[in-house]
Amino acid sequence: MADTGLERLPTRSELLAYRCFLRAHARVTRCLEGDLIAEQRLTLAAYDVLEALAEAPGRRLRMTELADAVLLSRSGVTRLVDRLERLELVQRVRVDSDGRGVQAVITERGERRLRTAAATHRNGIARYFLAATAEELEALVRTCQRLADGGVPSPPGSRAQA
Repeated sequence: MADTGLERLPTRSELLAYRCFLRAHARVTRCLEGDLIAEQRLTLAAYDVLEALAEAPGRRLRMTELADAVLLSRSGVTRLVDRLERLELVQRVRVDSDGRGVQAVITERGERRLRTAAATHRNGIARYFLAATAEELEALVRTCQRLADGGVPSPPGSRAQA
């Protein structure tokens, strides 16, 4: 057997937990996206970009920071920002200290659109995610936070994620 660098392979119950996590994530995100598109004509990824920019210092992020924040590739976030820029929800600005750097900035129109869409997003979270008990949610937060904070190693050849 090839050396995987792991001490052991996952058990059946651990594989089941992983698959359930993936199915739950897919279902919740599909449902949230469906609501946002139907009610707001806005994709979940677009909502995430607007939210990340609204919460960022100065309401702006470099494109690489934005890609990391919304879990998209750099090319994916570039295409999405292109679309949001055409809708006048986001604009690109040059970074003063770096002539080559570009930041995405949420516009006033983008902020209004985000405020409107936030109600749909929150209602969806309540509908599709909060059916769990408080104890289940606390356990989920602990587990996901540990994994997201580096509880798992980065894949070989990838850069570390913040």
